[in-house]
Amino acid sequence: MAHFEIDQLVQSLHAVRREWRESQNRSQEPGGRELPSREAVAQALEQLKGALFPMRLGPHDLRQESEDLYVGHTLDLALHTLMAQAQLELRASARQHGLPSDADTPRQAQEAIQTFARALPQIRRLLDSDVLAAYRGDPAARSVDEVLLCYPGVLAMIHHRIAHQLYGLGLPLLARIAAELAHGQTGIDIHPGARIGAGFFIDHGTGVVIGETAVIGERVRVYQAVTLGAKRFPTDAEGVLQKGLPRHPVVEDDVVIYAGATVLGRVTLGRDAVIGGNVWLTHDVPAGGHVSQAVARGGSDAGSAAELGTEAAR
Repeated sequence: MAHFEIDQLVQSLHAVRREWRESQNRSQEPGGRELPSREAVAQALEQLKGALFPMRLGPHDLRQESEDLYVGHTLDLALHTLMAQAQLELRASARQHGLPSDADTPRQAQEAIQTFARALPQIRRLLDSDVLAAYRGDPAARSVDEVLLCYPGVLAMIHHRIAHQLYGLGLPLLARIAAELAHGQTGIDIHPGARIGAGFFIDHGTGVVIGETAVIGERVRVYQAVTLGAKRFPTDAEGVLQKGLPRHPVVEDDVVIYAGATVLGRVTLGRDAVIGGNVWLTHDVPAGGHVSQAVARGGSDAGSAAELGTEAAR
């Protein structure tokens, strides 16, 4: 049987932790858990999904006559878990910014999660619009039930709608955990700060990236490997990245963005625009505009009317 030097490893890891905490001025932090638990947030997310769609994402043996009882019990568990995690985040945020411990943190957490709870009916309505958009936009979809149960884009949007609400309530760490849980399961990376209108459909989905300050209108459709990202990252006089500045695209209503397209910077894709596959785009596109890859003509490469590798069709 193998013998491991456990005591020595424990001491070495203790020394590494101490070095890190001292370098981050955390050596005097109180005992107990200091940050939200990824496991607890994941559990609350599963409960919220069941409460939002009880007969599809709830327990396999749930009967419709027990639906409201299950929803009430499950919501109570999920919201209390989120409230406890919100308190941890708010306290950690205060410490990070050098603020004194706030005895009012429990009230702040309670108010935030109560506001979140009141938003759940609207979150469900938005998700219904996303499910319908996926069903209507995919000829392979046989039912809205199939879409809800199987489509990674819908799972990503369930997490995003929840995460976005938490983000707006001043709980960015809980929101980011919720978003990254979906990212790990689907390969779809949506920052919880992104604003996304009703009827959003991500087809296939793997490799989709949507940045923090992106603004997306209604009835927008994107395909796999689409990036709505930043073109550059401004820094201050000391070279530190400036956070929170608008740096991602604005996508207006009824836009379609095909697979592999990369749209960078605070550009606007006008209503009804169509962005072709594998396009690299860093400029505005007018309403109704089409942008596609340049193609070879007459034995030579076509010039670009817009960007390197793209051609403005109109």
